[in-house]
Amino acid sequence: MESAYEPKKYESKIYKLWEESGFFNPDNLPNQDGPAYSIMIAPPNITGSLHMGHALENTISDILIRHYRMKGFKTLWLPGTDHAGIATQNVVEKDLKKQNLTRIDLGKEKFLEKIWEWRKKYGDIILNQLKQLGCSLDWSRTRFTMDENYQAAVKKAFEHYLEKGMIYQGEKVINWCIKDQTALSDLELEYVEEKGKLWHIKYPIKDSNDFVEVATTRPETMLGDTAVAVNPDDLRYKKLIGKTVIVPIINREVLIIADQMVDKDFGTGAVKITPAHDMADSDTGERHNLKFIKVINEVGKIINVNDEFNGKKIIEARELVISKLKELGLLVKEEEITHNVAKCYRCGSTVEPMLSKQWFLKTKLLAEKVLTAIEKNEVVYKPERWKKIAEEWLKNIRDWCVSRQIWWGHNIPMEGNSNTFDTWFSSALWPFATLGWPKQTEDLKKFYPSNVITSARDILHLWISRMIFSGIEFMGEVPFKEVYIHPTILALDGKRMSKSLGTGIDPLVLIEKYGADATRFGLILQINHDQQAVRFDERSLISSKNFINKLWNVSRFIQMKCEENKSDSISSLKPITLADQWILSRINRLTDSITKKIEKYELGEAAKELYEFTWHEFADWYLEISKFQNENPETQNNTVFILKSSILNLLKLLHPFIPFVTEEIYGQLTGLKQNNDLLIIAEWSKVDEKLINQTAEEEFEKIKNLIIKIRNWKMEQKITFKEIVDYNSESEDKAILTKPEIKDLIEKLTKTKLIS
Repeated sequence: MESAYEPKKYESKIYKLWEESGFFNPDNLPNQDGPAYSIMIAPPNITGSLHMGHALENTISDILIRHYRMKGFKTLWLPGTDHAGIATQNVVEKDLKKQNLTRIDLGKEKFLEKIWEWRKKYGDIILNQLKQLGCSLDWSRTRFTMDENYQAAVKKAFEHYLEKGMIYQGEKVINWCIKDQTALSDLELEYVEEKGKLWHIKYPIKDSNDFVEVATTRPETMLGDTAVAVNPDDLRYKKLIGKTVIVPIINREVLIIADQMVDKDFGTGAVKITPAHDMADSDTGERHNLKFIKVINEVGKIINVNDEFNGKKIIEARELVISKLKELGLLVKEEEITHNVAKCYRCGSTVEPMLSKQWFLKTKLLAEKVLTAIEKNEVVYKPERWKKIAEEWLKNIRDWCVSRQIWWGHNIPMEGNSNTFDTWFSSALWPFATLGWPKQTEDLKKFYPSNVITSARDILHLWISRMIFSGIEFMGEVPFKEVYIHPTILALDGKRMSKSLGTGIDPLVLIEKYGADATRFGLILQINHDQQAVRFDERSLISSKNFINKLWNVSRFIQMKCEENKSDSISSLKPITLADQWILSRINRLTDSITKKIEKYELGEAAKELYEFTWHEFADWYLEISKFQNENPETQNNTVFILKSSILNLLKLLHPFIPFVTEEIYGQLTGLKQNNDLLIIAEWSKVDEKLINQTAEEEFEKIKNLIIKIRNWKMEQKITFKEIVDYNSESEDKAILTKPEIKDLIEKLTKTKLIS
C-alpha cells in the first residue's frame, strides 16, 4: 500500500470491478434465499446534472442498500430518469432558438424527433455521474418514464380512473404559465419575494354616496370582478351585506357577499372577488354561485371587456386601470410592498391563475385511503413531523389538474390535440410501473412494496403522497413502508443553492478535488436525522479526506504487521490483555450502535461515531498500545490477529459510507482472489455478546484518563514528550497501578517512571 490514498487511482477501477461482479443486480447475489430489500430512485430529470441535493439523497440510498446487501438481503436499488415534460421541452426549444427556429416551425412530429435525439445524447449524463459518486444501482433495470412499457402503464392508469368516473374534463381556475403555454399545479409554483404595489380602490355603493374600499396587487383583474366579500362577523359591514356595488371603469353591478374566508383583521376587511382569476376567489365563486368572467387569455392579453382594453398585455391593462381610477377619483392610495409572487418552477415567469378547460383527477377518496394507511402505520414518516405535514395536505387536497399543454410527454388518450399528462401523473406510478406493471412480473412480486423512499421535502406532496395513493389504488397496498425526508442542502450563509445565482456547488468538482468517499462522508457528517436543512461547509470534506488517509495509513501499518507475524495461525479472538478486552468490547458495542443507527436513518450520527472510534479509540489508543504488545512474544501474534480482525470489522461498518477506499483496503488485507471475496458482499459485522466487557471498559477508561493526565502535566511543565522523567502518582491513581503490566504500559505511553 502506498503512503497516501489517491482516489483517482482507485475509484474508476473499483467501480468497474463492482459492475463486472454483477452484484448490483439482486439476481446475482450469493444469498438468493435472503429477504428482499428495495429502493426506487427518485428519478432525476433527463435535463439534469448532479447537484448537492442529488449527492446527499443518493449517498443516503447507497448507504442503506450497501448495508442491507451485506446483511444478506436481496437488494434492488432501481435506477431511472424522468422525461421532465416542461423542462425538457424548454431545453430543446432553447437549442432551436439558436438556429432561429421554434417548435411551431418544425411541427409536432419533427419536434419530438429532436427531443428523442437530445435524450439519446444527453439523457443519461446524470446516471453516469451517479456512478462517479459510487452509487450501486442495478443498471440492468434502468427505467425511463417514456419507455414503451411505461407508456402502457400510464395509459392503463388513465383508463382505470376514467372507468371509475374519477377523471373528468372541466373548466376550473388553474395556474397558467404564459411563457410555457401550459397549466401548472399548485405544487409546481415557486414563490419569490418581490417588491410590488398594493392599490386601495373605492367601489361605489349603488344609489348611495358611500363606497367600499378594497385593496389589490392585481388591479387589472377587477375587470372580471363579480362580487365584493366581507366577513359575516365584521360589524363594520354587517348592514352592507346584500347591497350592490359598482365595479369601477366597467360599471358592472355586483353584490356584497358574506364569507368566512375573509380575514376581517387584514387590510380593509373587504376583498374583491374575481372567480375566473384567483384560486381562493374561485372557491368563493362556487359557494355563492357567482359568474366566472375570464378577462385574461392564455397569451396574457385582455379579453371580454371592451375595445379600449381587449388585446392589451397585462402590464398595459394594469397601467390603464390605474390611470382611469385616478381620473375617476376612485384610487385611494398606492402602497409600496414586498410580497411573494408565484413563479413557474421551470422558466421563472409569473404565473397567472385563470379559468381553463383541463383534465382533472378526483383526489378526495384517494387521499382518504392514504390517511387511513398512515393512521394504521402502514407507511411511516421519518422524521415523524412530516407525517402531520403530509396529513394536513391530504385533508385539504384539491382535484388534480393532470393535463399539460405541451408536446413532450404522455398523450392523453381521449384527445387528438397537444394535451399531455402532467409529468407527476406518470411519476406517481414509478414504484410499480418500473417493476413491470400492469403486467404481473416476478420483479413486482419480489420487490413491491419497496422498503423506503428518500427525498427532499419539496416533493413530499408533488411526488410522495401521490405515489402512495397510486400504489394503494393500483396495487392494493402502499408502495413503500417508510418515507425518509432528508435535510435540504443550503449554502454556508443559509441561502438556497442556485447555479444561476452563483451559490450552487457542483458535487463533481468536489469529487475531483477530494474523491468520492470524502465527498460522501463529508456530506453525511453534516446531517442529523431530524434536521430540516444543512448549511454546507466544505471543511467537513477536508476532515473526511484526512480521516480516509488516516484509515489508509492505519491499514498499511496493520498489513505490515500481518506480513511480519504469523497471526494466520490463530483461529479465534482471545483477549489476553486489558487493552485487548477493551478494544474488542468497544468494537462490538460500535457494531451494535452503527447497525441500529443506519436502520433508524441516523446516518449523520453513525458517521460521526465511526469517525470518532476509528481515529480516537482504535488508532490513537489500541494501535499505539499494540506496538508495545508486539514486543512481547506471548502477545505478539494475538495482538496482530486482533488488529486485523478489528480493521476488517471497521471496514465493513465503514463500507456503506466510504465504499471505494474500504473495498481497496479490504482486498489488500484479505488477498482478493475472486468476486465472492469482495467487501461489497462480505457478511455484515455481527455482535459477539461474549466479548462485551463493561468492567474492562471502565478499567481501561481509568488508564486512559491517567495517561492523559500525565501527558498534560508534562506539557504544563514544558517537558518534551520523548523526555523520560519521574512522576509522583497521586493517591487516587495508585489503585490503577497495582498490576505490573498496567504500570509498564502507562510508563511506555507517557515516557515517565511512575513513583508510587
